[in-house]
Amino acid sequence: MLTRELRLALRGGGDMLTLVLFFVIVGAIVPFAVGPDQTLLAAIAPGIVWIAAFLAMLLGLERLFRPDHEDGSLILLRHAQLPLSAVVAAKLLAHWLVTAVPLLLASPVLAVLLAMDLDAFGRTLLSLLLGTPALAAFGAIGAAVTVPIRHGGLIAPILIAPLSVPVLIFGVGAVTSPQSGSATLFLAALSLMAVALAPFVAAFALGTAED
Repeated sequence: MLTRELRLALRGGGDMLTLVLFFVIVGAIVPFAVGPDQTLLAAIAPGIVWIAAFLAMLLGLERLFRPDHEDGSLILLRHAQLPLSAVVAAKLLAHWLVTAVPLLLASPVLAVLLAMDLDAFGRTLLSLLLGTPALAAFGAIGAAVTVPIRHGGLIAPILIAPLSVPVLIFGVGAVTSPQSGSATLFLAALSLMAVALAPFVAAFALGTAED
């Protein structure tokens, strides 16, 4: 299942490029809005990077379950020997690999544009590595809940935005807070819980949608 999902995702390579460009563009337009003050940019850079990552990862939600729902593959997957929760887990992992990993690789570009020093960039990269699995997990739940809705791709971001707020708070806190170590641990714990529970919640939502 993981190999299948990665092949399908990589087949549409333009989507991945669009996601990375969106991530970079969101961060790049901020200096034009706040001015060329490098001290100010460096202070708000972690928050900008996290917001850009959150918005960019929303772009990939539409293709998480909807293509399988529309072509009937989802019904077949429900009756396969592999549990639906395991199918969702494979899709979740593939979604993280093709959305979050490219953003991590592109983050040095934003670090330069936002005048981040090496230490802040390293902590931001670590926080993204620990926090993006939670964003992907919440995104999978939102995509599963809205899969039977005609314009579910527009509704899913609204549903998962409140769930993602703690991730953004701890993600930025892991870089800027005096208690950055505690924020990093909370961020990791949040991702672990979200990734552990999301396959079962999303599988239940998908099963309900197909009934």
